[in-house]
Amino acid sequence: MARVVQIEKHQNNITLTLTTALAPSFNVDQSVSHNGCCLTVVHVNPSAAEYQVTAIHETIVKTNLADWKLGDLVNLERSMQHNGRLDGHIVQGHVDTVGICNAIEDQEGSWKFTFTYEGDQLTVEKGSITVNGVSLTVVDARPNQFSVCIIPYTYEHTTFHQLAIGDRVNLEFDIIGKYVQQYMKAYENR
Repeated sequence: MARVVQIEKHQNNITLTLTTALAPSFNVDQSVSHNGCCLTVVHVNPSAAEYQVTAIHETIVKTNLADWKLGDLVNLERSMQHNGRLDGHIVQGHVDTVGICNAIEDQEGSWKFTFTYEGDQLTVEKGSITVNGVSLTVVDARPNQFSVCIIPYTYEHTTFHQLAIGDRVNLEFDIIGKYVQQYMKAYENR
């Protein structure tokens, strides 16, 4: 995770300064996922363990980035190296929509979170979804609603432990499912 330590507005853009132990290993021009939103590192201050990213208007209106405040924690994920293992599912860091957390259920050792969203994207039970950049398995799927269960490790090492009912989250749907859905729409319109 990283903590937001400065927010600066420049015309329609926002430059964020964040701090994390990972910062000294970042390079300018590197892509890093922030709550599932791919942002480019534009400055690194290794001695302060800080770095900066800039979000343009397009990113701000399609994500929950405008909700971030000083002191907020955000989930980080570095880009995949092509010489390593592929854990989770294929995540691009391209947020599809913003969802709303509408239920949190303590299941005595795990937590079930339910989210709603607008749009025509589909979720599939036992399929993949990314919530604020965390790759998860869908446990319940309905039109415009899905649930995921969170194990204690994920709860403690991501921002799920501070998520509350009504919070907005970034959602990235499974890339394979998006391609299948686009193909089916094109086929139907033939």
